[in-house]
Amino acid sequence: AWFGVGAAFDAYAKEHPRPEEHLRVMFREFRLFNDLISNVEIGMAKADLAIARLYAELVPDEVLRDRVFTMIAEEFERTRAWVLRVSEQSELLENSPVLARSIRLRNPYVDPLSRIQVELLRRKRAGEKDAVMDYALASTINGISAGLRNTG
Repeated sequence: AWFGVGAAFDAYAKEHPRPEEHLRVMFREFRLFNDLISNVEIGMAKADLAIARLYAELVPDEVLRDRVFTMIAEEFERTRAWVLRVSEQSELLENSPVLARSIRLRNPYVDPLSRIQVELLRRKRAGEKDAVMDYALASTINGISAGLRNTG
């Protein structure tokens, strides 16, 4: 939902004078652009780079893992900075406190499922074969999707 948005805005900024001003006008006056930025913002608010790092640890090639994760983390911060500037907020979902609270409240339930899922994936990749484990893994997929209200 958000990956590449910051890079696109950086590219736009290099070719247009006063890019922030122009993007802010678009955000205020064009419903489609406002919806796009709002959807990016929601995706970012749901993202958790600490949990993402746990999944990244499943990649056995340390150099590849660190290179890709660094790229993702940098793009997250670049996109976050642009979304905040364009929407004129100091934090994600500042203008949607009910949604922000809902996301904060779901973390204590979804995060443990993510941790369990990472461990189950680790076991599966190590060659463990167990129908109960497969059922548990499928349950974590369903639980995380339900908690995030999308497929994550």
